[in-house]
Amino acid sequence: MKNDLPTRKKIRLNYFDYTKEGMYFITVCIKNKKQILGKINNFQITLTKKGIIVQEYIKNIEKIYSKILIDEYAIMPNHIHILFSIKPQNTISISRIINNYKGAVTKQIGYSIWQKSYYEHIVRNDYEYYKIKEYIQNNVVNWKKDKYF
Repeated sequence: MKNDLPTRKKIRLNYFDYTKEGMYFITVCIKNKKQILGKINNFQITLTKKGIIVQEYIKNIEKIYSKILIDEYAIMPNHIHILFSIKPQNTISISRIINNYKGAVTKQIGYSIWQKSYYEHIVRNDYEYYKIKEYIQNNVVNWKKDKYF
């Protein structure tokens, strides 16, 4: 049987070591863009039970992985953003960290809420860092402008 689904393009850099020290910006989306993590009213998000679980597990990332520091995060109704740094001598890849995170949330909720894969951006300089941090901090305020709203 012929597969009529489009082929996913690779979104990771070839030959890049994703265990490498540095700053990374990750976005993980909810399957089918469903708004199940919270509701935004008056520029603030009120998390659902699933949203609270997602938040608890974001906070656990640093406890589980000693070489990871969460700098900023935002939970939106249909996606999450995480800005984190990897300290020297890390041996665990970003994909493993995110897949373990998604797996732990899935186990706690009882079924997968996640879209396949995730988006990542390697933060290359201070300007990018501050723009991304500002973007995350203002994500709830800018929700109505989001193309997936």
